[in-house]
Amino acid sequence: MILSRTTIFTGLALLMGSVPCANADSHGDTMTKSTHTSKTVSHLATDRSIGHIEPVFEFHDAMPTGVTVSATGRIFINFPRWGDEVPYTVGEIRNGKVVPYPDAAINKFDPAHPGQTLGSVQSVVVDPADRLWILDTAAPKFSTPVAGGAKLVAVDLATDKVVKTIVLPATTVLSTTYINDVRFDLRQGKAGVAYITDSSVSGPGGIIVVDLDSGESWRKLTGDASTSPDPAFIPVVEGERLAVREAGKPPAPFNVASDGIAVSADGATLYYCPLSSRHLYSIPTALLLDRSANDAAVAKAVVDLGEKGASDGLEADDKGRIYAGDYERNSIRQRQTDGEWKTIAHDPRILWPDTMSVASNGYLYFTANQLHRQAQFHEGKDLREKPYTLFRIKIDAGPVLLK
Repeated sequence: MILSRTTIFTGLALLMGSVPCANADSHGDTMTKSTHTSKTVSHLATDRSIGHIEPVFEFHDAMPTGVTVSATGRIFINFPRWGDEVPYTVGEIRNGKVVPYPDAAINKFDPAHPGQTLGSVQSVVVDPADRLWILDTAAPKFSTPVAGGAKLVAVDLATDKVVKTIVLPATTVLSTTYINDVRFDLRQGKAGVAYITDSSVSGPGGIIVVDLDSGESWRKLTGDASTSPDPAFIPVVEGERLAVREAGKPPAPFNVASDGIAVSADGATLYYCPLSSRHLYSIPTALLLDRSANDAAVAKAVVDLGEKGASDGLEADDKGRIYAGDYERNSIRQRQTDGEWKTIAHDPRILWPDTMSVASNGYLYFTANQLHRQAQFHEGKDLREKPYTLFRIKIDAGPVLLK
């Protein structure tokens, strides 16, 4: 059988799928293209969400970082002075709005009285005795801390009055220090201890321990690999490398030291992580409390618990589980008691999960503040879209109460 050139070409094309189907006209040599109607796809697969997060409050002004919830359900928020207009650096959510806390006067920083007024608060935490502790960096815009301004301030929630102020000395708060987050164990010593992370962006990270009775403080793991940015870490958020970007200059790494912190339900272990890392580390608290323990012994006791995702904040619950934000994946993750990680929330609205707080009502509260969209990461263009949001998710557990 002799086949025409048209028939051969058409058959090959159909087999290869490279050209549309064609028919020969009545003369046998002229190609006429057939009409092909593609079927419209009504649904395309997308990234799936995990868990059910509930919006609690929307912030239409300054960007929040810290959140904490009291035993009676009062919600406190802080706003560091990083460049936004911040009329008050600590507030309480009351009747659908945020009001200065404990009052407007203390929130107006006075350089002449740095120990009595609030400069730039990075974290607020309600302790096991239901007192609010305010962690003041005294370092607006990540500047050198104002002398005598870096401090812990305790507020009695029954009276809404300051009942204790611990100013941290220069031996603890270095010229490069940025005190970031804090956890408490009130069983230690006469009045308990506080553990604080130093998340420096220009110097060594470390863990600061504070005796809440005497006010004395000391550093551990200063400059240790576990409290330092991972030199190989390249964060990718919303599809782009997170880096400090200035017009006309190459991108610079955003290196942040030890940031997230959590204490185990039995108080025996402190968990922490640099912001510029995906690893979780732990250390026995006994070595942090022992002022005579040498640096080598403390460093040797650090345990690298492997990767958890890139996190800002950490938290723990009374069932022995650890929580970590994952700012690269818009997620909240939960570490089980066997060491396995479980994603409990994954949602496109979780744009940079920052601080977390386990409340007595069985919920985990967390802020999503779009930190990565700030102008410093986008050649001076502020890409944040208000409002910022406070979310919560049910975890059926309570806070760690070491008292």
